[in-house]
Amino acid sequence: MSTILAIDTSTDRTSVAIVKDGVSLIELHHDDALAHGEVLPKLVRQALDLENEIDLVAIGMGPGPFTGLRVGIAFGQSFALGRNIEWVGVSSLDAIAVDAGQSDFIVAIDARRQELFWARYFEGGRITDPAVNVHQIVEEFGIPIVRTPPRAGAIAELSISQNLREPMYIRRPDAYPLPAGITFRAATVMDAVPLYALEKVIYKGEDPWSLAQFKEEIAAKDRYYIVAEAQGTVIGYAGVMPAGDLTDILTMTVAPEFRRRGIAREFLKRLIDWSRNKKAVAVMLEVRMNNAEAIPLYEVNGFRKISERIDYYGPGKTALVMRKELRS
Repeated sequence: MSTILAIDTSTDRTSVAIVKDGVSLIELHHDDALAHGEVLPKLVRQALDLENEIDLVAIGMGPGPFTGLRVGIAFGQSFALGRNIEWVGVSSLDAIAVDAGQSDFIVAIDARRQELFWARYFEGGRITDPAVNVHQIVEEFGIPIVRTPPRAGAIAELSISQNLREPMYIRRPDAYPLPAGITFRAATVMDAVPLYALEKVIYKGEDPWSLAQFKEEIAAKDRYYIVAEAQGTVIGYAGVMPAGDLTDILTMTVAPEFRRRGIAREFLKRLIDWSRNKKAVAVMLEVRMNNAEAIPLYEVNGFRKISERIDYYGPGKTALVMRKELRS
C-alpha cells in the first residue's frame, strides 16, 4: 500500500499527480514557463484535497532549464521533509518515454538557445545518456522525436525503479546574482513622471519620449514595462510589446551612473522571458550602430544583426536591427 505525490517542472508545464497503489487518483497541470513557483503549490493543494495521506514524493529531476527545474525539486524535497517521508528522483526524459508508443525514438525537452535536452530509446529502454545539443544534430538521426511534456503519473510509475539523488542539469546554469542594491518591478502609470525625467536627461537633444507617451505606453495592456530602483529612486526602465508572432523591445535605458552593474542584462533577461511566455518565435530590437556597450550585451544573449535602418535615429544615425530566435 503506497500513495505517491508526483511533481515535475522540467518543461514549461507544471505537473502534479497523486497515485495510490498504482492507480492515478488525480493528474493536474498548468502550462506557463514563468509560473512554476506560483502554480505548483496551488496544484499540490488541489490534489491533497482529494488525498492527503502521502507516503512518498516522486520528483522529476530533469534534465530541464535550471530555473524551472529547481522549483519542483526544492518544493518536493521540502514537502517530504515536512511530512517526514521519503522522496525519490526520476528522469523526466524517461517519464516522457513511458507514454511515447514508439519502438526507436528520441525524447527531447526544450533547453532554450535553440538546443534540446535529449536521449534515445529503443524497445522501451534508454540507450544513450541524456545530452544537450542544437536541434539540427538531434534531427539528423532521422527517427521520431517525442516532445510532449512528462506526465506526473509516469513520474510516480518510475519511482518504483529509479532513485536519482542529484538534479540532471547537464548544462551549467548561467544564472547570475541580481545587481547589488537594485530592485526590479513592473512599471505603473505612477512611474511615468520619473521615467520621463530620466528620459529627458539621457536623451537630451535626441527626440525623447513625451510624458504623454510614457503614460500611454505603460497603461497599454499588451505591453510589459519594468523599472529598476536604487533606494526608492527609479534609475532604469525597459519595455517590450508583441508584434505578430514576434516581440519588439521598445526601450532599455539605465542612468549613466548605474551602468556596468548588470542592470541592462537583468532587463534583457526579463524581457526575453516575457516574450517566451507569450509564445513568440523571436525577439527584435534596434540599437545605434555605434553603441559599443549595448551591442556586445545583445550578441552574448543570442541576438544577431539582420539589417540596418539608415537615419533611424536622425540624419546620419543608423540603427542595427537585431533578432534573437526563441524557437528553432
